[in-house]
Parts: sequence; C-alpha cells; structure tokens
Amino acid sequence: MKKIHITELVLRDGHQCQIATRLRTEDMLPICPQLDSLGFWSIEAWGGATFDACVRFLKEDPWERLKLLRKALPNSRIQMLLRGQNLLGYRHYSDDVVEAFVKQSANNGVDVFRIFDAMNDVRNLTTSIKAVKKYKKHAEGTLSYTTSPVNDIPYFVSLAKEMESYGCDTIAIKDMAGLLTPSATKELVTSLKKTISLPIHVHSHSTSGLASINLLTAVENGADIIDTCNSSFAEGASHPSTESIIAALEDLGYKTDIDIKKVEEISEQLKVVRKKYWQFESDYTGVDTRVLSNQVPGGMISNLSNQLKEQGALDRMNEVLLEIPRVREDLGYPPLVTPTSQIVGTQAVLNVLTGARYKSITNEVKSYFMGEYGKAPGKVNQKIQMMAIGEKKPLTSRPADLLEPELAKLKIEAEQITKSDEDILTYAMFPDVAKIFLQERNAGRIQPEPLLPKDNVFSSAQKYAPSEFNVTLHGETFHIKLTGSGYTGESKRPFYVSVDGISEEVLVETLHEVEVAKGKNFSKKLAQDNTKLVKPRPNHDGCITTAMPGTIIDVKVKIGDRVEAGDSVIVIEAMKMENEIQSTTSGIIVAIHVAKGDAVSPDETLLEIQPES
Repeated sequence: MKKIHITELVLRDGHQCQIATRLRTEDMLPICPQLDSLGFWSIEAWGGATFDACVRFLKEDPWERLKLLRKALPNSRIQMLLRGQNLLGYRHYSDDVVEAFVKQSANNGVDVFRIFDAMNDVRNLTTSIKAVKKYKKHAEGTLSYTTSPVNDIPYFVSLAKEMESYGCDTIAIKDMAGLLTPSATKELVTSLKKTISLPIHVHSHSTSGLASINLLTAVENGADIIDTCNSSFAEGASHPSTESIIAALEDLGYKTDIDIKKVEEISEQLKVVRKKYWQFESDYTGVDTRVLSNQVPGGMISNLSNQLKEQGALDRMNEVLLEIPRVREDLGYPPLVTPTSQIVGTQAVLNVLTGARYKSITNEVKSYFMGEYGKAPGKVNQKIQMMAIGEKKPLTSRPADLLEPELAKLKIEAEQITKSDEDILTYAMFPDVAKIFLQERNAGRIQPEPLLPKDNVFSSAQKYAPSEFNVTLHGETFHIKLTGSGYTGESKRPFYVSVDGISEEVLVETLHEVEVAKGKNFSKKLAQDNTKLVKPRPNHDGCITTAMPGTIIDVKVKIGDRVEAGDSVIVIEAMKMENEIQSTTSGIIVAIHVAKGDAVSPDETLLEIQPES
C-alpha cells in the first residue's frame, strides 16, 4: 500500500484565496499544536502574498510571524512560496538580496522553499535554488502550469529537466488557476515520471471544480505529494479539502497516516474563526468554470474582487474577466501567477475603466515588454509593445545580470528605521509601505486594519448600509469610507472613517436632526482645517486626473514647467502596480494639488496645465 504525502495549505494559500490573505497570526497559533501532531509532509505557512498582507494591512511583522509559527510547529516542515528572483515583491532583486532573503528565511524557520518564476524562465530560479541548497534546505522547483498555444507537455518536461540539473529536490506542478484536467494531469505526471527521477508534488486549485479529480489522477499516475486545504478554507478558488482527499485516498487503497477525525476538529475551530473576517469574503471565490478561459488564479480572483470593490467598480468584474485573456495574449501568454497575474490584471482593469485599451499603460507592463521580468513564453503583440516602449530594445540576458548588488545601499537607505537584517529585507520588498510600517512599529502606534463587528453595525437592519459613499456639502464632494466602529452605549458610537484618504473619527449620537446638523458642522470644519481634502473637480482640458483610485508616489513636474502632450507628469500606485499619468495637452504647469503619499480618486484634479494657444 503506497503512502501519499500531503501538504496542508490552510495557513497560507487557503486564506489567501478565500479572505484576501487576511488571517492573522493570533488566529493561526491556537491550532498549530494540532496541525503539528498530524504528520503532514509539510505545512505551507509563509511567503506568497502573506508577507505583503502582513505589512500592508495586518500591521504584523512577517518575520515575527515566521518565528512564532516555527516555535508552534516544532515537528513539521514549514513551507514557503518564493517567487524566484522576485522573492516576495513585484520586481527582480539583485543576487545578493536574494541570497540574504533565503538565508534569513531559513534561519527563521523555513524548511521547504517552493520556488517558481511567473514567466517559467528558469534563469530566474537559479540564484534562489543555489541559496536554498547552500543553507541545506529543501528546494522545490516549480512549473507554473498554464495553457496556451506555446505551453504544452514537452515544454513543461524540458523545464523540469532543467530544474533537476540545478539540484532541486522535488518538482511541483503549480496549477494556480485550476486549469488542469484529468487527461492533462495524467499526461503531464506520466511524462515527468518517465523523464526525471525526482518526487512529483501536485498543487491544483478547485476553481474549475476539477481539482479533486486531478489530485486522484495524479496519485494514480505516480505523484508522490499532493496539496490540500483544511475544509474551513477549502474548495472554490482554494483547494480540495484535506478531509475529503484523505477519505478518497484511503478508500482507493492508499495510506496517508493522517487522522481525519483530528483534521475535522481543526476545521470546526477555523470555521468559527473565519466568521471574524466576514468583510473580506467575496462572491468570486466559489467554483467558476469560466477560469478555463480567463485563467484567473484563486489568489488573484479574491484580491481582484476586493480591489474593484474598493474602487466602486465591482459591477465591472465580468468585463475585466473578459479582458484578462486578451491582455495575456498581447503579452505572449505568460502564466497568471504573481507578479504577472497582477501585471495582466491591473492592465485589464485600466483597459476597462479608461474605456480604451492601453490608453494608460502601467510601468510594470512597460518593464515586461523590456524583458525585465524574463523571456515571454510566446510572441508578444508588436503593436502594443511599440505603444509601451517605443523603439527601445528589449533585454535578452537574465534580467538580474544587469543589477548591481543593492543590499549595502538598502542598509544605508533604511538605517534610521530598521533594527535588524530582517527589517532591511522587509524594506527591500516594499519600500514605501514598509517605511510606514516600520516607523509606526518603532513609535509603538501600529494599528491593523479593523475587523468590522458584523453583529453590532446596524444590527437592526436586514442588510448593511453602504460602507463607502460620497457626501456633497456646499458644492464640495467628499469620499467617505467606513473603516471601523466602536460601541460606547446605546446613544453614542464612534465610527472610524477615511475622508478622501485621511483617517478621521466621527462620534455619532442618536439624536437625529440635531446630529445631522452636527455632522454638517464637522464636515465644514474638516474642509477648513485640511486643505488637502478639497481638491478641485476637473473643469477644463488642462485638468489631469487618474483613471482609478490610488496613492501618489511621485510628482515629476513643478509649477512653471513646460510639458508636451504625452509626457509623464505623475506616478500613482493602484492595485499594487505603478501607473504613469501623462499630460493630455502641451502647455505650462500652473497648479499642483497633490503630493507624494496623497490618496486620489478619478473625480479629482491632480494638477492643471495652461494649454498653449
């Protein structure tokens, strides 16, 4: 009776797919002793989007999370997802940063490194693989599975052979979008087993509804390890449930040596925990067979719907899902996995929201066409490439070969806010976000995004009132977003809101008309006290606006500068991607209404140009 090994995903990929990566460490630790006793081949608990979510939303130190998990899982292999030369960020890092990151990850508790590249460019995996082997950890080379005219079985087998030659210990088939079918699974696993000598590890999302069949097919054709997720965060955009797969395997005559009753006990606890995160649940995390055409992976669909909701554009999700495969084809059929999923997804959103394809092109798409992420699997659209980079010649070498060592520079840049080597690496991943996080942490005033109390907010109503809306007073419109609330008695309640991106606290008292007047006075005072709240609305051709809400990360001009139509004047971050905003006309900059760090929305003027007559 063959033993099938199982990796449990609930501490990483499960909640990434179901609640936008929001599960907090405090809700992981209580179930760790039970997980640790079950004998999983590994427990995936770090990497992927968890690092970003910790710093950006949860305000947790991701390295501290890893240390706590290592202590709580003494008998288990902790597995992480590593994006090759991209590590856990959205760009390529120099080799010295990659090695330093792997070293610290290994020292702090990671045993298994699942290493992938969004382009399936093996050149982008070599430094990570060597570093993992140097620190005597398990290197799992990963095939980012996708379908297209250029992604066939011989292509994936050749990638696996190359990874084996670099010293990988296992090969993973990473079906991040749920595109595998039983026949494709059989053909791929069988071909790999005939060609390479390494154990095969299969990872398949349930988005299309086929993953459970795929895992069983993989096992029947020689796969050694499979990924499942505790049923509390399983199925749909996530993965087949651990309990169901254990039952199926044992019924088919395989053994797992995992006690299904104990897994069910963990599931009952986590089902209760999940209720705390109701605000991050999405209508787009169930079974959706459209994935077979749009190829949007589980982790991406959850975050994409959350981001569209924040922009008030959730009703345009179907348009975005139709646009994604078109953009992917233009880019030469890259697999949709971080960061290419964000690159393709964000560009698709821009194409939809601006009303014109490639009217606005993100910096990441421009970098992609320049070859800065690696070699595209297929031919790119030459017309779109010309729109993005003009006559510039794309790279042909490994992108990281052109990067100078940067670790020493990062240490100097961040020396005032970092306290450890881990802090420096956090800063390296997300400089702007990490700077705020580290400053707040050092000052002792760190505040995670609030978990809204579902049972207390508007509890007398059948449905919740909108949590995001515009309020117009005296001709000025303010964008209000409810971020949390408290409870101090029947007559008073503090609400924590974002007003045009500025955090404020509003105390609401149930005195009806009197309180309406108070609310007006509050808003007037807010507008008087903070001039940043009052950005003019576009009213002439020289008003420069943004196509989607975001944060200003650079203002590239100053008052008095002359610009040509098409010149880049502002850079914003939206959906974790940088987007350059171009001048719509030639002329002189006569007003600038924003600064670095400001939150902006499409109905605001960012700067004004006096057009040439």
